[in-house]
Amino acid sequence: MKQINSVIAIVLITAIMRPELSLAEENLWLYATGTDTRPKGSSEFKLSSISRIGKNSGSYEFHDIRPAYEYGLTDRLTIGAELFIFDHKYSVDEDGPGPMVETQAEYGGTFNKTQIGGYELATKYNVLSPYKDAFGLSVGLAYEHRNRYRLDGAKIDQHSIVPMVFLQKNYLDDTLAFVLTTKVEFERRRSPGVLEKEIALDIAAGVSYRIMPKWFIGLEFRHQSDYLCPRVNGECEDEDDVGLKETNFDPFNFKVGSQHQYGNYFGPTVHYAEKSWWATAGILFQVSGGGSEYADVRNNKNWDEHESYHLGLAYGYEF
Repeated sequence: MKQINSVIAIVLITAIMRPELSLAEENLWLYATGTDTRPKGSSEFKLSSISRIGKNSGSYEFHDIRPAYEYGLTDRLTIGAELFIFDHKYSVDEDGPGPMVETQAEYGGTFNKTQIGGYELATKYNVLSPYKDAFGLSVGLAYEHRNRYRLDGAKIDQHSIVPMVFLQKNYLDDTLAFVLTTKVEFERRRSPGVLEKEIALDIAAGVSYRIMPKWFIGLEFRHQSDYLCPRVNGECEDEDDVGLKETNFDPFNFKVGSQHQYGNYFGPTVHYAEKSWWATAGILFQVSGGGSEYADVRNNKNWDEHESYHLGLAYGYEF
C-alpha cells in the first residue's frame, strides 16, 4: 500500500510543478460533486484514493483507490467508467466491529490484502447550468458491481442501481460555490448462504471559495446510512422481537427497511486547478453516528460501518 500512495503522491507533485493556465473544475471536494458535465468530445482521467482510518478497537485501514475515465457525448451528457481497488489492513479485538472480526479469524487475527473490488458504469446529464440559470441541476444513473465487501474485503456478489441528483448554486462571480449531491443505492448482495436487499443513502454537501487564482478552500459534510434488516444464517435478525424490517425491491411489495446504521462526517478540503489538470485533498472526521440494536454504536459514533476519519487525495487530467 505504501508503494501505491507513493505513486499517487508523485503524480500530484509532478502535476503541481507544470506551468499551465488556471481552470476550475467540478471536483472541489472528496464526495460532493458539482453539476458540470464534460464538453462534447473531451475526456478526463481521474485517480482518487480515500483512506478510511480507525475503528473503536484494534487498528483499521481501508484504502479505496479508484481510477476512472469520463467522456463527453454531448455538452450536457457525460458517460464514465470506474474501477474499484480495495486495500484492507486491519486487526481488531474480539469485541470489535462484527464484519472485521468474522473475516480476520481465518487469517490468524489480521487481514492485509489488496484486491479488485468491482467497477461502476455511470451517466450524468446536465439540466440547468449554475452559470446561466438560477441554479445548477444535473441527474445521473449508475450501475455498480462489487465482488469484495468494502468493510472487510470478504468475497461477495453485489449489484446496485444508483440514481443521483446534483444541485449547485454559485455566488460572487462564480468564486463561491455550494453543492448538494444525493445518491440512493439499491443493492442486492449475495454472500455464502445469505441474500440481502439494501437501500443505501449517501448525501454530500460542500462549499468552496476561490481564495486566489487556481486555489480553492472548502468545507464538506457527508451522511451515509443503510436501510435493511441484518441477517444471521440467512434470516432477518429477530425481526419480530426487535421490530427491524427488511427492504424489498418487489414493485408490488416495495418497502424501505429499518435504518440499520448511519454516520456523519465533516471536514476541510483544498483544491488546485490548472488548464488541463486539477488536484484535490481533504480530511473528514466522523462527528456522529448511530444505528439499530445490532449496530456497533459507542460514544455516539458508529464503528462497524464507519471510521474515525477519511483522508483523500484526487487527481484529474483532461484531454
